[in-house]
Amino acid sequence: MIDCLLEAEIPALIQGASGRTGRQHLRLMQRYGTRIVGGVSARAELREIEGVPVFANCREAVAATGARASVLMVPALSVLAALTEAVEAGIELVVTVTEGVPVHDAMKALGIARAHGATWIGASTPGIAIPGRLKLGFLPDVALAPGSLGMMSKSGTLSYEVGHRLVQRGLGQTLWVGVGGDLVKGTRFADLVPLFARHAPTRGIVVIGEIGGTEEEELAEALAANRIAKPVFALLAGSHAPEGVMMGHAGAMIYGNRGSFASKRAALEAAGAQVYTTMDDLVRGIASDPNLLEQ
Repeated sequence: MIDCLLEAEIPALIQGASGRTGRQHLRLMQRYGTRIVGGVSARAELREIEGVPVFANCREAVAATGARASVLMVPALSVLAALTEAVEAGIELVVTVTEGVPVHDAMKALGIARAHGATWIGASTPGIAIPGRLKLGFLPDVALAPGSLGMMSKSGTLSYEVGHRLVQRGLGQTLWVGVGGDLVKGTRFADLVPLFARHAPTRGIVVIGEIGGTEEEELAEALAANRIAKPVFALLAGSHAPEGVMMGHAGAMIYGNRGSFASKRAALEAAGAQVYTTMDDLVRGIASDPNLLEQ
């Protein structure tokens, strides 16, 4: 089901559409070109927001609109219930931007999404984008442009800056997926490798990673298993972080010999990736590859 990430015309709902954040981002996503077909809100008096119909629940919304994706603009403690409602209604792609989702709720949400064959992006994600065509979440427009790079990121803010600098050099993206920095999440770096590997328009892969967790080591294993022929450029943030200090994302924890900068760098380089520790070096490295320039 992960191929739905490449569907630029996928019809989408906004759950929590009547809230201030939901209304704002519904309007911004519409303006970007996303096919928003409806909203979901418990406020019975609402019939329409920003020109799209509003429904009391996902089942009604899916039946009336044919929606297949949903962006959850709900509080952390409501994410599990909202995701469950969405996938039980037949939603195939769920994007949850909320930070602070309890770990036990995230574990339950992951099991429910998998049981229904749904793709879950998040929690704590800035969203996904097919530049120029679709945005589900709040990735900044200045960092987006159609191009040849597939981008995956843990950190929103780091990836915004990298994306913006690359766009200034004429290097855009085919697909951008913010997987989020939480310990338990719906989609991990390794899950995206087969998708980017077989996607012909994607000629290079950019990874915005960091110390802590095992996601980059898992990514290296997936790169090796899929025999990726495309160049992979990885930024590893936190190379100078002091040991024993809690900082960064919830998933940024080191486990024995895994999760450290050294272990991640060694694993990725062994899998053929080019690893960088600064954004400047990363951007220069990508820009120096003539095969990635727009044709």
